[in-house]
Amino acid sequence: MTGFIRDMAGVLHLGRRAGGRRPAVFHRGGRPAGRPHNIFEAAACYVAAGAEGDEERGAQAAEWVSPEALAFGINELACRAVLVLARERGRSPQEVAHELLGLPLP
Repeated sequence: MTGFIRDMAGVLHLGRRAGGRRPAVFHRGGRPAGRPHNIFEAAACYVAAGAEGDEERGAQAAEWVSPEALAFGINELACRAVLVLARERGRSPQEVAHELLGLPLP
């Protein structure tokens, strides 16, 4: 049980996959070889790569953390982005989210 808790803490805290370490990967920012990527770095890179149409970079970022951690990071990024845009535009987050997706307001 202790090993499971340690693995899960590693996934959430360090952005590692449960059960082992990932090999160090360099990205365009020149990351030091020993420091693992965290979920927010992975999410930012994955989303930016998708916006730029860079499938290779998106696939690489998706390997940095578990799929669950990546989904959490993407959700957090989306929430923060909608809040910032809503403040800048003086509108509600619901209005901004619907506008970004091209949806009518309910």
